[in-house]
Amino acid sequence: MKMIVVWVLVCVGLLLAGYIRLAPSDPSRWHVAPLGETSRDMLGAVVRVVETGPDGLARLDLVARQSPRTSVLAGSVDEGMVTYITRTRWMGFPDYTTVQQDGDALRIHARLRFGRKDFGVNKARVEDWLGQLQ
Repeated sequence: MKMIVVWVLVCVGLLLAGYIRLAPSDPSRWHVAPLGETSRDMLGAVVRVVETGPDGLARLDLVARQSPRTSVLAGSVDEGMVTYITRTRWMGFPDYTTVQQDGDALRIHARLRFGRKDFGVNKARVEDWLGQLQ
């Protein structure tokens, strides 16, 4: 009986891991303009509004595309807004980072998809990306 329970738990874990890694990402849900005029930290998310000049998105796009396990979900520099997906190394949890050029400012919204807490991962990624712009 114990072995059956163990195998059921293993199968459920594998199915959950597969769903997390393979679940489709709907651009209409995640590729939305960041809101707010000020930077703020939230549970599982971070918003940054920073002055970068009119080429901030183009420069940040180069940084983001070189980040490990990061790809573009939607948008482009020419459109003025890009949403990136960055996945965790082991489980493949997706985090979404939307960056929008607003005049000389960048509006950045990084957030998790699954769970409630990201242990500061989104904030650290955004701060790293911004640090590489300096």
